[in-house]
Amino acid sequence: MIAAQAWALLADAESPDAALAAVTEIDPWPYRDRTVGLLKRYGRASVELGRLPSLLGRECFRARLSSYPMASFEDIVIFVHDMEMAVNKLGPLEKRLLAMNVLEEYTHGEIARLMGCTRRWIEFRIPEAIDELTCILLKCGLMRRMAWADSRRGGCQRDKNGVFSAGNSING
Repeated sequence: MIAAQAWALLADAESPDAALAAVTEIDPWPYRDRTVGLLKRYGRASVELGRLPSLLGRECFRARLSSYPMASFEDIVIFVHDMEMAVNKLGPLEKRLLAMNVLEEYTHGEIARLMGCTRRWIEFRIPEAIDELTCILLKCGLMRRMAWADSRRGGCQRDKNGVFSAGNSING
């Protein structure tokens, strides 16, 4: 049954390039750890509010409050709402991959087995899903751009004007 649902999600999945093409001025890979951290924080905050994260479903349940520090209850509610709005912009396949990998902490091999696809495909798609969410978070202002990540965009061999020039070495 899970494999049939996975194949249905795979059939409806869009190309990841379509989502990343909207924000072409940044490289999302330096933000992956921050995005994963925000997803984990979102999962804990949702449970603290007494509900499952929207990645896992909409069912409410009574949860024990944890000692996870936040400034106020209102901050938690606002954060969870904003993250739900951002996550809901993802496609169903990306949501499922992020839920299984980040929130449910399945390994890539376990995800591949449950979804009925290859591990290599999962290893490719999970970073793409994280990058897609990163672009959404940056675009809506839930994550700030890192100046050093933008400055390295041109590569380490380019000068400040973005020009790649060969050295003036006499020795070649």
